[in-house]
Amino acid sequence: MVTTVQVSEMTLQLLNKLKEEIRARSHDEVIRKLIMQAKGIPDSMFGSNSKLKPFKAEEEAEFHEH
Repeated sequence: MVTTVQVSEMTLQLLNKLKEEIRARSHDEVIRKLIMQAKGIPDSMFGSNSKLKPFKAEEEAEFHEH
């Protein structure tokens, strides 16, 4: 779903400047990155579940066979 968000001209200018600086593809990407940064959410959640044990070599090989 796509929606419209109203922002002031100053906010749009700041979004455009930040978009260029971080080489984002869209304003949506800039806003998501800012929210994730503010909430302390890493870009990648890989390895974030400390309760999981590392894969064994044979388990990983089995996964790639499928």
